[in-house]
Amino acid sequence: MRVLIVEDNRDICDNIAAYLEKYSYIMDFAYDGIRALQLALTNRFDIIVLDLMLPGMDGLSFCQKLRADADIATPVLILTARDTLADKLNGFAAGADDYLVKPFALQELHARLQALYKRSYGRTDKVLTVADLTLNKSTLQVQRAGTRIDLSPAGIRLLQRLMEQAPSVVARDELETLLWADEPPDGDALRSHLYKLRQAIDKPFAKALIHTVHRIGYRIAEDN
Repeated sequence: MRVLIVEDNRDICDNIAAYLEKYSYIMDFAYDGIRALQLALTNRFDIIVLDLMLPGMDGLSFCQKLRADADIATPVLILTARDTLADKLNGFAAGADDYLVKPFALQELHARLQALYKRSYGRTDKVLTVADLTLNKSTLQVQRAGTRIDLSPAGIRLLQRLMEQAPSVVARDELETLLWADEPPDGDALRSHLYKLRQAIDKPFAKALIHTVHRIGYRIAEDN
């Protein structure tokens, strides 16, 4: 599941990331409403977790623009300290699908995300397929030509993003944000992760599926 977390409190973001990471969520982060809208307009997310008190653009304005101006129906879970009935009604009127008041239990956030995803998209055990390569998004099991492939959590995230957008190119900066949010490590750590992924996905097989697009990014496809 790919989730956009819109929250200006980085400690809360870190706590959410640490908890949901073990369930192999793919998370992107925005710390202000303007950046959040840019990400929502240029990327596909399964769910958006939205704080209301944001710099640049508040959460209600973000939600209204997402629905009315951009006509994007991605489910929105509001996560906020505003707890009155009027606050909740305003959130739903702006287009939110669920509402969770701070402070909250991470287990409840996870449960609500799962329920919202199931309600919006149906079954969660969808299988991504590119040529003879498959990734089960529920079990995170990867197979190629019937052979099981074990990948690290970072490898799973990269592969899922590439397969979800196949055969399109995924930009380097999008993959870096996927792994490290807005704080990528020094050096070319992404290339190292892609090398390990290729060693697992391509090297044992006759045809390569992962391709480098020079100066842009990477794609996964069965090229002739």
